[in-house]
Amino acid sequence: MVSPDTSRGEESHAGLSSLLAANVSNSGKTRTEISRQTSIHKDALRRILTGERPATLAEASSILSACEVDPKLALALFILTDADLASEWIDTEVGTFLGAFLTALPVALTCELGSRLQEVRPRWARGTAQRLARLLSEHIDDLERRDALYIDGQYESADG
Repeated sequence: MVSPDTSRGEESHAGLSSLLAANVSNSGKTRTEISRQTSIHKDALRRILTGERPATLAEASSILSACEVDPKLALALFILTDADLASEWIDTEVGTFLGAFLTALPVALTCELGSRLQEVRPRWARGTAQRLARLLSEHIDDLERRDALYIDGQYESADG
């Protein structure tokens, strides 16, 4: 019987292989080019991409860099979500937003909360995420309304 820890490790290994394979495929480069750029032997690269062998962190980072993908962002999205979502979001505005957000959040929390930072409770995370998503949605709606008013105002001034 496989222990739960081993099972989770195998899922992560398979997920990372999937993430790397998707990015290699989307890069438009051949495996030979990726192999050359990463200094990973082509057979080792094939085994990594098919999940036959786990990639080290350095290898995963090197492969993603060769695919012209930000390795920190791709791996953070993979760790926090899954391979499919990480692959889907990596080269999108939301992916870039999340990378910048996760980088800025610790400093912002420290600045805003100061000594009260120790009062933050893990159980608040889901509600805070939902509140932030709602706030972003309202912000986008507000920007769209302003854009519509601005465009309407320009047409009115051109007519008048």
